[in-house]
Amino acid sequence: MQKTIFITGASSGLGKASAKLFHSKGWQVIATMRNPENETELDQLENVILLPLDVTNSEQINTTIQKVTNLYSIDVVMNNAGYGLIGALESLDDEQIHRQITTNLLGVIRVSKAFTPHFRAKKSGVFLNISSTFGLIGFPTCSIYSATKFAVDGFSESMAYELAQFNTQVKVIAPGGMQTDFAVRSMEVGQHDAYAKLTEEVSKGYSAEQIANYSKVEDIAQIVYEAATDNKNQLRYIAGNDANALYKERVKSGAESQVQNIKAMFTF
Repeated sequence: MQKTIFITGASSGLGKASAKLFHSKGWQVIATMRNPENETELDQLENVILLPLDVTNSEQINTTIQKVTNLYSIDVVMNNAGYGLIGALESLDDEQIHRQITTNLLGVIRVSKAFTPHFRAKKSGVFLNISSTFGLIGFPTCSIYSATKFAVDGFSESMAYELAQFNTQVKVIAPGGMQTDFAVRSMEVGQHDAYAKLTEEVSKGYSAEQIANYSKVEDIAQIVYEAATDNKNQLRYIAGNDANALYKERVKSGAESQVQNIKAMFTF
């Protein structure tokens, strides 16, 4: 029997790569994005349904998901929509902070809440919530981004307990760097003179040379597919060599030791 996945933020990056991969495996894909009329690849694929969805719009979330669950039996929900907000806290205004939290955190919460009755009634389902390495480990200039991703991780763990009785799994995929245009397309950067040197140092991680060393987005999509289909009772999937190296360091040496090491790197 053909399975169906619902994906937010499917217009580019990991969302689009995952949509293509699940489609290639015979799944029906409901790919959502803010402007599906601009999509020129996924709209050419059979069994891919494009729908408009802005995850900052709670009314649209509820209306869209109600329509979807009336028409289809959804097996997997991939909460992928999000973007990066980079900059020292003093460089960010309240509107930027609010928009980041509304997109990266409230979007996941609202989409999950709208789908939960569907999975509860079916007594099956999987939520795949895309977090980040910086949802497990803090990093300078990432305070608000990390706040949202740490929150997604905690939300996911708590929901995994709530929904276990309904045979519904909640899983977190925490990617490291990916070879995408995320740093250009999906990143907002704040500037403050007092943190100029710090911002410059951190920004080296988003250079073209560094991005070339990151994981291919297709490889991270494979981990997403694995999480959806492996039937493992596993909560977190660390995705990418850099992500695994950082997380293993934290596990091996302890969080406090890693914190001191990162502080030393950025103490001028």
